[in-house]
Amino acid sequence: MSEMQTKNRIPTAAWPEIPFEAWRETSAALHLFTQIVGKYRLARTPWVNHSWHATLYVTPRGLTTALVPDGDLGVEVKFDFFEQRLIAEATGGHRDGFALEPMSVADFHARFLTALETVGATPEFHGRPNELPDPLPFRQDRKERPWDGEAVRRFHAALVSVEGVFQQFRTGFLGKVSPVHLFWGSFDLAVTRFSGRPAPMHPGGIPALPDEVTREAYSHEVSSAGFWPGGGPIDAPAFYSYAYPTPEGFGAAPVQPAEAYFDTAAGEFILPYDAVRQAADPRAALLSFLQSTYDAAANLGGWQRAAMDCPSGQPLRPRPLSPGPYQG
Repeated sequence: MSEMQTKNRIPTAAWPEIPFEAWRETSAALHLFTQIVGKYRLARTPWVNHSWHATLYVTPRGLTTALVPDGDLGVEVKFDFFEQRLIAEATGGHRDGFALEPMSVADFHARFLTALETVGATPEFHGRPNELPDPLPFRQDRKERPWDGEAVRRFHAALVSVEGVFQQFRTGFLGKVSPVHLFWGSFDLAVTRFSGRPAPMHPGGIPALPDEVTREAYSHEVSSAGFWPGGGPIDAPAFYSYAYPTPEGFGAAPVQPAEAYFDTAAGEFILPYDAVRQAADPRAALLSFLQSTYDAAANLGGWQRAAMDCPSGQPLRPRPLSPGPYQG
């Protein structure tokens, strides 16, 4: 095996260990780097309900904006965790990028603007982080940040495993459901189901996020689940599930697996990532969490489940024309 091949090997085992403390500072850097890239997509893409136009997506090599309309161009920005590079590509074959390595947020921001300009894209977007307390503009954040490429690759491997389960869970619902996508503001991979009914106006108050954005995102009742690497309400990698509005008795509802619990401060059910990773069947453990917390939200919230639930999708099998029975 060549030196380059050895350098670029990535853990292929599903559900790798991703202890947060070991890569806390790199995770914080990656979070801010994704915000910068995500803000480019946000600035160029027409608004889609619930801010779905702004998110990033998991790929076999890292994360991507998917195709961004930029004037007469189509542009894609990719984090490649195999090569440890940020890559910008535009229609016509234009391509540029730079190494992901120890640097400041200001350095990443400057290099990204240069890459966009080189491929003919528009290097203009909002220059301050969202959903973080006391956000420092990207250009002013000159603190040197570490970059642990191996930890980032392990996190990506975890994202790939989680993505597959989230995609499977997404198929068991006929109502409105979000894509599986990564929100760079809160830095979580998420999937959301909607009851179809308008929700009470959200109070807002999320740090560095306009209330009008939050209220549009929560315009309708939801049951939402996701995955954090750590650094949010739970300072360790974990899955979450919540309902908005929160129905009475939600926090006391029985959920699975046994390691799941309701965090009163966060107002969400939490399942530690390690409980899934160490389970005899990690996919089944995570699916049980997603399904049981959705059951709690939908049953207590009075959702019209007979019209919305359906059997989980299977490859090459068309969905039955009528909803199947559900476990509630």
